[in-house]
Amino acid sequence: MEANSTADGAEEQLRENYLPNAAGEGEPRREMELVEALPDEEEEVEHQPLEAEDLNFEKWKPKPKPKKTFKQKMAELKKYVWNPETREFMGRSGKSWSLILLFYSVLYAFLAAMFAACMWALMWSINPYAPTYNDRVMPPGMMMLPRSYNGFDISFNASDVSSWIKYVETLQEYLKPYDDALQEQQNVYCTKEGYYMQEEEKESAQRRACQFKRSWLKDCSGLQDPDFGYSQGKPCVLLKMNRILGYLPGQGTPVYVTCTVKKGEQKNIGIMEFYPSNVFKLMYYPYYGKLRHVNYTNPLVAVRFSEVQLDTQISVQCKLHGKGIINDSPTDRFLGSVSFTLLVGA
Repeated sequence: MEANSTADGAEEQLRENYLPNAAGEGEPRREMELVEALPDEEEEVEHQPLEAEDLNFEKWKPKPKPKKTFKQKMAELKKYVWNPETREFMGRSGKSWSLILLFYSVLYAFLAAMFAACMWALMWSINPYAPTYNDRVMPPGMMMLPRSYNGFDISFNASDVSSWIKYVETLQEYLKPYDDALQEQQNVYCTKEGYYMQEEEKESAQRRACQFKRSWLKDCSGLQDPDFGYSQGKPCVLLKMNRILGYLPGQGTPVYVTCTVKKGEQKNIGIMEFYPSNVFKLMYYPYYGKLRHVNYTNPLVAVRFSEVQLDTQISVQCKLHGKGIINDSPTDRFLGSVSFTLLVGA
């Protein structure tokens, strides 16, 4: 009985706290107490007017730091380099420097090993004798010598040695590998007119090259006339086809060269002489690359302009002709042809 009376008393107390009061007001007593406990609205704070002293902003600016003397700066630098109190070198302890050196040593060792592995894989997969992918244009281009600082412009006065000596030196230097004694020592004398095929040899075996002697260029060899005709106003120009690995020009027929006046009258260029002829013979092809065709020398066609009109700028174009040759490309002016200007003064 006492337990029940105690429970009833607690339930009645709970009802008094949450049921409406006797006056019939709808708010619970607990909520009313919370509302009464709220603080009053804050009173408005009256701002005091700023004094004149407060408007002086100069006093709020940071004061400049006193300049340090050279001695103080050196002392700070010395302390930064080596601090005997903390035993730190440039702001770091010996342990910190050791960890940094260890980290970068491991990092760069890893990068070097990775680079070496990539290079090894690349060199292992590349054939040193032939390119894996050949994106070169198969029809050959053509180049000429000599060339000046202005590109493909040959301009000189026959009576002025300084105006043409640079052309002569270029030709002499280029023709050194074509000396007769060197060609006889390194290359073989070929007589047949067809391609010199050497496919039966091992891939790494050195290929033989046919001789092309300097003396075959006759008046443009620089042997009889060391000035290549420039001192006489009858200049020589060397023409060659660009090397293309494994290319067989002409599809079984020799490729030949013609030179004409590109702009102007043909009579301005006069009669031209070709040495040893205007034909690139097939015996010098195919080309097997630098590693296998070690002593290979390009066949040349020398053109001597013996009747060129003096004091007249002439635009000359030399072209290759033969099966599979392209010499009229609108985008590549060196594909199968080469153009240059010739101006010879007395």
